[in-house]
Amino acid sequence: MKYAYFPGCSANSTGISFTLSADYVGGRIGLELEEIPDWCCCGTSAALVTSADLSLALPARSLALAEQHLPGLDVATPCAGCFASLKGAQHYVRRGTEQRAHVEQLIEMPYAATAEVYSFLEVMAQPEVSEQIASQLTTGLNGLKVASYYGCALVRPADVTQFEDPENPQSMDRLMELAGAEAISWAYKTECCGASHQISEPKGARLLVERIFADAAANGAEAIACACPLCLLNLDLREAEINATRQARGEQPFDIPIYYFTELLGAAMGGSAKQLGIDRHFWPAEALVQRAVSPSPAEPVLDDAGLKPDSADAPAAAPTAAPMAAPMATPEQPAEPAAEAPAAAPAEAAATPATAVAKEVADE
Repeated sequence: MKYAYFPGCSANSTGISFTLSADYVGGRIGLELEEIPDWCCCGTSAALVTSADLSLALPARSLALAEQHLPGLDVATPCAGCFASLKGAQHYVRRGTEQRAHVEQLIEMPYAATAEVYSFLEVMAQPEVSEQIASQLTTGLNGLKVASYYGCALVRPADVTQFEDPENPQSMDRLMELAGAEAISWAYKTECCGASHQISEPKGARLLVERIFADAAANGAEAIACACPLCLLNLDLREAEINATRQARGEQPFDIPIYYFTELLGAAMGGSAKQLGIDRHFWPAEALVQRAVSPSPAEPVLDDAGLKPDSADAPAAAPTAAPMAAPMATPEQPAEPAAEAPAAAPAEAAATPATAVAKEVADE
């Protein structure tokens, strides 16, 4: 399980939670990622609307570098946008010698398109990898109702991405069920979130996000799982704003946290919110996943001294525990000390950041 790794530009910025959680899960299942030397931005949607040659040259250059420096390794990338760009360049070069010559002239180096390109979702959905994931689960998600959201870039254009059924993909659903969640059936799993139009055309793009939330909620979803940094950002960042608009219309707001599928897998393996990046979300996401992975009251979690909370030798517990403050103990991963609970705040100040944003938007 070794791949040439294309991190993408969001890996250490807006998609840092994807990186953290994928690193955690990958470390537990023996996934080896060798970063492509001197990789560059794939261009994603910006290059497509700028220059057709640029949209080919940027991803092809990184793939050519992978062929040169990491021969024999297929390429894996976490970001759905990067996946689409890399697959697009690979698909173009494989069309014929004329196309290959054109790209090699653009990037000024040979590129034979011999290596396959996989998204992290495809990598982890492979049967042998899924078996490794199952072997590392320390708890389950206990029936958490998850809407698996694939978005556009993984599945379309179908002849380029060759991902799976472009209308009803199932790989993420299977991984969520493997981790003990209930993968709900819903109609918007491959609908567009608006992508960068959330910035350029916010009024229309917000409607796309609201429709995704509305269909997930209508089908009983408690959480949405993503495999794309831009999809997660658009849903996670905009939920408070959309709720403020809905409340102004007299409609019920949503309360559906958004996760990377790797965050939910990592939580089921015992990872903490900090280890997985769940504590970095805009919409509060820690409490729900903590409830999902917590054992039943009949099986209390052991504290750092190995004592049950009701043990005579156990110290008094703090009034309120910080959600996901410490990972569950495993043989390979000792538990971290739980953070001290903050003092109670006045009712108005105790609002979550998301609700505070919603209130501010509503006031405007």
